[in-house]
Amino acid sequence: MRKNILITGASTGLGEGMAREWAAKGCNLALCARRADKLEALQRELQQAYPDIRVLVRGLDVCDYEQVFEVFRGFREELGSLDRVVVNAGIGSSQPIGRGHFAANRQTAETNFIAAIAQSEAAMEIFREQNSGHLVLMSSVSGVRGFRGPINVYAATKAAVASLAEGLQLDTKGKPINVSNIMPGYILTDINRDTRNAPFRVDLETGVKALVKAIDSEVRRAYVPGGPGHRSVTC
Repeated sequence: MRKNILITGASTGLGEGMAREWAAKGCNLALCARRADKLEALQRELQQAYPDIRVLVRGLDVCDYEQVFEVFRGFREELGSLDRVVVNAGIGSSQPIGRGHFAANRQTAETNFIAAIAQSEAAMEIFREQNSGHLVLMSSVSGVRGFRGPINVYAATKAAVASLAEGLQLDTKGKPINVSNIMPGYILTDINRDTRNAPFRVDLETGVKALVKAIDSEVRRAYVPGGPGHRSVTC
């Protein structure tokens, strides 16, 4: 079992949900997000419920690239090692191209992709030193093909994250470092709560359990949930 797990974007949604699941399994957690107050509340809750685990928290804006490296290294020093890093932080908003929203689309691209590169760099640096580790990149089913209108840029960033994961899988082939490309579909969070067309959407608890199961199996790629019946598709 991967004992020491770092999750970015852990203060809400899928990140928070995965933290709860792994805490229940007895894992030590290194949690970071911009909302330090929410992280601290989650830390208190988890340590009270599971006194035998360690829960470390640090505020982090993943677009502060130098801070990404500092936070990841700091967590490793405190825990002694990092066994798994989940690159989960991201934003769900983007705007139609050509409507005067370049600043918003740039922010989406930087948060979802450039920051994912920084997190992957920081994680892989640690894993190569340890000669072990599991890097998890959270993409999306929207990254499989292009989307129109307000989802265009968001989908493009998730396609880029998926490609990054696949390339890193080639780089680590035959080495004791695993890389997983996780592609969630519609799992109910604040990001998609108001989305009307959300096929096969599942509640947060169901979705998070499926995500953790797929990640723990360390598959190369997983679609979660997988469709009717909500069975994940992994390969």
